[in-house]
Amino acid sequence: MFASLAPPPSPRDQLERIQQLRQERRAVILAHYYQDDAIQDVADFIGDSLELARRAASTDAEVIVFCGVHFMAETAKILCPEKTVLLPDLEAGCSLADSCQPEAFAAFRAAHPNHYVVSYINCSAAIKAQSDLICTSSNAVQLVGQIPADRPVLFAPDKNLGRWVQQQLGRELSLWPGSCIVHETFSEQALLELKLAHPEAEVIAHPECEDLLLDHADFIGSTSKLLAHSLSSKAQAFIVLTEPGILHQMRKAAPGKSFHPVPGLDGCSCNACPYMRLNSLDKLESCLRELAPEIQLEEGLRQRALAPIQRMLDLSH
Repeated sequence: MFASLAPPPSPRDQLERIQQLRQERRAVILAHYYQDDAIQDVADFIGDSLELARRAASTDAEVIVFCGVHFMAETAKILCPEKTVLLPDLEAGCSLADSCQPEAFAAFRAAHPNHYVVSYINCSAAIKAQSDLICTSSNAVQLVGQIPADRPVLFAPDKNLGRWVQQQLGRELSLWPGSCIVHETFSEQALLELKLAHPEAEVIAHPECEDLLLDHADFIGSTSKLLAHSLSSKAQAFIVLTEPGILHQMRKAAPGKSFHPVPGLDGCSCNACPYMRLNSLDKLESCLRELAPEIQLEEGLRQRALAPIQRMLDLSH
């Protein structure tokens, strides 16, 4: 007689285990819009970098599970040093953050003396610690616009976002030459083909995209602003130029509208961030059970990185 095989665990069983562990650990699960659909659906809160930073700063949970990438979990630890901050996969990095290393950035700053240093939140704690102010794509224009016009500004690490801020403010910035692999892989040819196939659709784009793509956009904004615009706009169809994870929330919030992601170069699916997608439900369950991997920061570095983040939170509307 053959022993009967136990049936594989069901997705519902796993969600129940995650819910039980979340309660036992007094944990909150934060997820970025670029996470897989399943992680978005289990999260306590979904948002972009600014929204998630605010939620991390205000939570009364003892454990923060950050389903995003490393710099996001670091930001939560900077804001909440007394809490346990977990990242389901420590390899979930960021090409943009990796493009700006501390020693090279220090040399770049030295080459631009007397500049006010504004760094996009998509950078490491070591870069934040060298900055005067942190911004996100949601508030970059607002914050840079508050800096006196006679003060030169160094903007890092995303050159595309920095260039867009320049254009919005009519102000010259010294730009670190970094970029996001996802937002630089969109195909203009594919975008034009989608516009021909869906002439009624609005093109909405994240400002990390290159200029030639932003030139086609009807609306440009951060991830959360793209979501809000897709809901408030009278348009019934949208061509979306950002990481396609956001389409899950768009489709849930506006099921009667259609959303079309723009493929990468040569029609590939490289518009999905490979780092964001390293997290999974299995890793989420494991990190809740093991309370690892945990984000740790040296206290001096944490305090230096905190000052420009706190300045951002204080100045943001």
